[in-house]
Amino acid sequence: MTKRRKDYHPFIDLYMDKIRSGEIEACKELRQAMDLIEQKLDDPDVLIDSEKIAKADELISRYFYPLFDWERFILALIHCYYKSMDTVVFDEFLIMLGTGNGKNGFISALSWYLTTHYHGIPRYDVEIVANSEDQAMRSFMDVYEVLDDTWPKSKKFFYKTKVVITNLRTKSHIRYNTSNAKTRLGKRAGCVVFDEILEYPDWEVYNAFNASFGKIKHGRKFLITTNGYLRGGFLDDMLEKARMVLAGEVKSLGFLPLVYKLDDKEEVHDKRKWIKANPSLPHLPHLGQALEKAYEEMKTQPQLAVDFLTKRMNLPAQESFRAVATWEQILATNRPIPHDELKGQKCIGAFDFAEINDFASCGLLFKYKGLRYWIEHTFVCRKALEIESRRIKFPVQEMADRGLITIVNDETISPDHIAQWFLKMARTYHILTIVADRFRAELLRGKFNECGLPLETVAAGPITHSKVAPLVTSMFAQELIVFGDNPTMRWYVNNTYQDVDAKGNITYKKIEPRLRKTDGFFALVHALSKDGMLPESDGTILDLGLYVYPQGR
Repeated sequence: MTKRRKDYHPFIDLYMDKIRSGEIEACKELRQAMDLIEQKLDDPDVLIDSEKIAKADELISRYFYPLFDWERFILALIHCYYKSMDTVVFDEFLIMLGTGNGKNGFISALSWYLTTHYHGIPRYDVEIVANSEDQAMRSFMDVYEVLDDTWPKSKKFFYKTKVVITNLRTKSHIRYNTSNAKTRLGKRAGCVVFDEILEYPDWEVYNAFNASFGKIKHGRKFLITTNGYLRGGFLDDMLEKARMVLAGEVKSLGFLPLVYKLDDKEEVHDKRKWIKANPSLPHLPHLGQALEKAYEEMKTQPQLAVDFLTKRMNLPAQESFRAVATWEQILATNRPIPHDELKGQKCIGAFDFAEINDFASCGLLFKYKGLRYWIEHTFVCRKALEIESRRIKFPVQEMADRGLITIVNDETISPDHIAQWFLKMARTYHILTIVADRFRAELLRGKFNECGLPLETVAAGPITHSKVAPLVTSMFAQELIVFGDNPTMRWYVNNTYQDVDAKGNITYKKIEPRLRKTDGFFALVHALSKDGMLPESDGTILDLGLYVYPQGR
């Protein structure tokens, strides 16, 4: 056990000692955070305001609920200041907990306290930001309901509507904002809460609200989240920043990551380890019951196993034992495609879609100089995008701007869109055949016959999936598949898991049935089912004449 060099505050000391002694099970990142905190607080210029900590704890316990040990730990760290500059030691907190641990309740209580005169800063506005209005309102409404329940007393100090809460004495506001809020610029926030950052596809929301930061004394940012399925987005960037800060690779300034997660997926079978991702577990019996039930259910339902590891234990889906490939293997597909060298080369075409008013993916598979190359394009029906744009956590418009996605301004994606894409590709590459599962092939057969495009069918499900699974696994493991810089394909692959039945048959399935699209991965699987008919090319083209399919008969 690493001993503290000195005493800081009881809320800090007690929790730090329990983490370091192993009395509270903690992941590597949380143990590293203890070292970072101690390094910061050992600065002789640091003042820990014990009076404010005590008052904040007393007020929150009276109006909201008695704080847990991890919450008191954070509450104390919020009140650490540099005396010489009158600035906070930690101005940005990344807090990642398993779902159900009460992070929104905690941030609600903090938001309320920070607007009061006990915190002591006039016009200290709190902006709560999330991708959806329902999520953004959650913490806001927690505060609203506490005020409503205590209104005979609270009305002396607060004004409330379901849009804004105002502290009458400090003139500080609490407001909720969605990621597309028109009023997000020009605000002078004392505190910004970025809620469920797992849903942020990029830095746009963070940067927009961060522009208002630093204008008010003792400004703070809180990024609260569980882990999720979107890889390569804002959360992954923040976790990488956390890794570098905790490893000492970069100077942290005021950034403090507090990450609660399992260290290894095998720990999921040791219930004593669950507290690593669920620090509220000793205080919430109903959370323990929910985890027990979810754990039992996941044993027989693989999709729930992925969900349990990702959301309950903060081990993302690609780390689970049923992932198609690790995220590192998926990232390795991001290598250049030699388009000029592939001209005239033989390839297998394939397509897949769930519904003709949703997403559809088309692709070409090449074997070239020891690698397989997959050139993919996606069509998206605008109507589906308008309905689901707030729920699909993927930057569709950005991919459209890059030419990787075509947004179709019709009720459906017509067979002509897919046929025309293959006709265009056939002018550059030698397409041997085009493959789809039987159901989707029949929907497009008439148009393909009209255009003179070849079309073969393949069985959907375990018959085909088990056949290609060894090839899929080896391609990713040995980094022999290349997509180019295609985030859409990386998204498709990362949204897929393997379901293995009692006989060892493999079926590829969506991690999330509706909003985690997999069309590009299944199109690739269809193409790989015909991999045997595709010759390996060393770069020479014996027959330079390209066959261009006719536009019609």
